[in-house]
Amino acid sequence: MAEIIQRDGTWTFDGDALRLTPGRDKSVGLLRRTLGELVVPLGALAGISFEHGKKSGRLRLRLRDGADPLLLATGGRLTEPHDPYQLVVDSDRYGVAEYFVDEVRNALLLDEVPSGPVDSYLLPGPSVPLSVSAGDGTVSFDGERVRLEWNWKTEDAKAAAGTRTLALADITSVEWQPAAGLENGHLRFQVRGAATEAPAKYDPNAVELWGFKKDPLMALVAAAVQARLPHPKSAGGAHSLPRARETPAPAAAGPSPAPVPVQVAEDDHDALLRRLRELGELHRSGVLTDEEFSLAKQAILKRM
Repeated sequence: MAEIIQRDGTWTFDGDALRLTPGRDKSVGLLRRTLGELVVPLGALAGISFEHGKKSGRLRLRLRDGADPLLLATGGRLTEPHDPYQLVVDSDRYGVAEYFVDEVRNALLLDEVPSGPVDSYLLPGPSVPLSVSAGDGTVSFDGERVRLEWNWKTEDAKAAAGTRTLALADITSVEWQPAAGLENGHLRFQVRGAATEAPAKYDPNAVELWGFKKDPLMALVAAAVQARLPHPKSAGGAHSLPRARETPAPAAAGPSPAPVPVQVAEDDHDALLRRLRELGELHRSGVLTDEEFSLAKQAILKRM
């Protein structure tokens, strides 16, 4: 069991899943507080990292593409206070954070969890019924139907059509876009046979967002709907997963090193994984002390 408790929240790892509980500090975003505790199975993780800072550091989880409907619906556009997969760490707890990272990484290695995309959701998404008021309307979702109601700030051309009810079976995709700079955001539902490029201000199947406090909560509605649509990588999926942003690799300063034979690298890697498993069994049975296990584990991880 590994645990780190901070004002920003508490992360607990039991070997099979991570339990992410938001803190009560005022810096914790409204979306995280409303979403509540998240349980992330080990199989949904692609990686974990810890970034040092002068005053505080940050733990980050990286999930496998397509595992979480929230990340899929928001396209990775959740900002720091609202992102449930980040945790601010005080400088005096850096050692605990590094230990936490080691425990999760070791579990990923021992369980041989792949880091590639998945073809089904591994997290359930927000529970329903759910209703959020923000921007120029209110969106409600009961698991089968989406209801859009307009307020006094809605453009007349859109409000004239009255309240909209969209059956889940008619929705092909959903997208949440936050307001950025002078550009307004939106929550938009693409409906079968009614594709449109109209701005959210005039689209009867979209809510326009202006960057106010409750805007991020619309991402919960997007995730709840996304979780009940066919997965994009499944046979019934309507679209492909968005590609993650990639940073180009720097140009090599000199000639490339000779390639390592693939089979040798794979054999060494498998042998090291087996050794890690053996060490874990020896530690659990009491043959190795905590200190002996830690030293041996670190030596193997350095070789990997």
